[in-house]
Amino acid sequence: MAIEKMKKLRLLAVRNDKKELLKQLMLLGCIEVSEPEFSELSPELRARLSKESSDVVRCRTDRAMLTQAVEMLDKYAPVKKKLLSAKPEAECGVILDDSTLSATIETARDIVGIDETVRRINAECARINGSIDALSPWLELDYPLDGEGTEHCAVTLGMVPSSVQLADVQSALAAVTEEAELKSVFSDSAQRYLVLICFKEELPAVLDAVREYGFTIASFGSLEGTAAENTQRLKDELKALNEQKWELIDQARAMGEHRDELKLCADRMETKEVYAEAEGRLYGMESTIALQGWVLARKVPELEACLAKFDCAWELTDPSPEEYPEVPVKLRNNKITNALNMVTNMYSLPAYDGVDPNPLMAPFFILFYGLMMADMGYGLIMILAAVVAMKKIKPRKGSLSFCQLLLYAGISTFIMGILTGGFFGDALVKIGQIIGKPEGWGELWCLFSPTNDVMTVLIGAMALGLIHLNTGMVISVVEKVKNGDAAGAFWEEGSLWVILIGAVMMVLKVGNIGGVPVVLVIGCVMLFYGGSRGAKGVGGKIISLFSTLYNTVTGWFGDILSYSRIMALMLAGSVIATVFNTIGGIANSLWLFIPVFIVGHTLNFALNLLGCYVHDLRLQCLEYFGKFYKDGGRAFKPLEVSTKYYDIAED
Repeated sequence: MAIEKMKKLRLLAVRNDKKELLKQLMLLGCIEVSEPEFSELSPELRARLSKESSDVVRCRTDRAMLTQAVEMLDKYAPVKKKLLSAKPEAECGVILDDSTLSATIETARDIVGIDETVRRINAECARINGSIDALSPWLELDYPLDGEGTEHCAVTLGMVPSSVQLADVQSALAAVTEEAELKSVFSDSAQRYLVLICFKEELPAVLDAVREYGFTIASFGSLEGTAAENTQRLKDELKALNEQKWELIDQARAMGEHRDELKLCADRMETKEVYAEAEGRLYGMESTIALQGWVLARKVPELEACLAKFDCAWELTDPSPEEYPEVPVKLRNNKITNALNMVTNMYSLPAYDGVDPNPLMAPFFILFYGLMMADMGYGLIMILAAVVAMKKIKPRKGSLSFCQLLLYAGISTFIMGILTGGFFGDALVKIGQIIGKPEGWGELWCLFSPTNDVMTVLIGAMALGLIHLNTGMVISVVEKVKNGDAAGAFWEEGSLWVILIGAVMMVLKVGNIGGVPVVLVIGCVMLFYGGSRGAKGVGGKIISLFSTLYNTVTGWFGDILSYSRIMALMLAGSVIATVFNTIGGIANSLWLFIPVFIVGHTLNFALNLLGCYVHDLRLQCLEYFGKFYKDGGRAFKPLEVSTKYYDIAED
């Protein structure tokens, strides 16, 4: 597979055909609309052109409202869904039919309005509950909260910290006046709630005395009457608000019958938003519009057939090398390479003039993943999960890539499990011991064992790393030769290959002259010369020589060492599985073994499922891609019918 070839489209059309033209291009789904360039036009003509208006803001607002309404119905009127179920399908014509859109938007506005009212009621209920809690300490006090005492006496309500002894406050009060009284109304772990009674003319001195103990005057705002009276009034308000809230919730639940239409209209509005965004990139004059964009080259015949229906003029050209950074990228994949899309997208799309990494990465990624997981039981779970998901959910795009990758990685894991003899670790052996089978029952054949052949696995991982890295170098050489940089390929990758061959010959004691490994020396000379080609002066060449030596030795050593993670993850997964099996078999009872087996292997499987993916991804993105990959591509985003809740029915 490869990166899709693109054509640059420039088009002039009659203004009256604008809506139908954009609709047909949307149904075609192979054009990314961009703003046109006017560098070739005269200043007078550019002055006459103006950007087309669009209602993208309104579309975005209405779509958000429809989506919010669906979320509110899921909140107030949830429906049971099957654990695994595919999205419903709808024809393109149904998605584009907006005859019921206005009425559905009004329904959505009503639902959103109900939710906003419910949220306001909840906030008011929270405030009232807070007020009730604040009044609860004063319920036993038969005195109005707004009371001002009598003609001569002042009555003050207040609090002191619970750590303060009431006797100490009363003593301080007695030192100021004997005509004052302090009564406790209520106390909790934080405060004491008090009533202070004294003559009005003595109030300032009395307050000064009790403030030394942290006395604060209680504030009740505009409340009138006793705490009990206000609490009852607040409870009545709370009851009325709750009744209103449940009436509104019942109204929202009754609107659950509109859920499917709301979802359909949300997708309609999302498509209208995409349409409006494309319309906003057009420029036009009184009677014509100008469109520019990128078209999939293989779709050009379909595009020409579509444009032939309209009064328009168009031009299709190949992008120039200067335009490559602007050209969008779309990878053309088959069933195998499509699975690696999620890996490539997580890293970065290739540049338009780069190379599609998916077919070059697929065999290594799948193989490495299987080696790291290497267990028949885990592989079977992955295969079954992927098959069931693809059958029930019928995933598309990114979800399909994930399911395919899970399937292929599961197959690889199962095969490598056969080679290592792992089936949920050594679960069969432990089960045989528990049920009294002869010694050796349940032991599976293996080509190599992660626990017994550690060095073999490590050497194999390193060998695979060499193959992986050299494959990347081969791709790099091919790309350099295609781009006219054969010299760079010779002095860089070529010198490394000569060094590698020379090192092997030196170990085998082949090709040595007078004890000198000639091929290895030639390779080193090539490497040093190639690394210093661009350096100026003796000092520059010496610096580049040491830099080349350091980068080559440490770089290759680090890269090769990175592949030891294949052995490490294979060993870790096998050991953890064996440990859980051993723990489960301690009591020599299946009743204990089964729950330990389920919990332990669930944890081990989940850990390995993620860990193997992350480390496999690292080997591809850092070690492999570093040899040849040119990233920086921008994803191709065509004008097409866009949906969230429905899948477009395939013809």
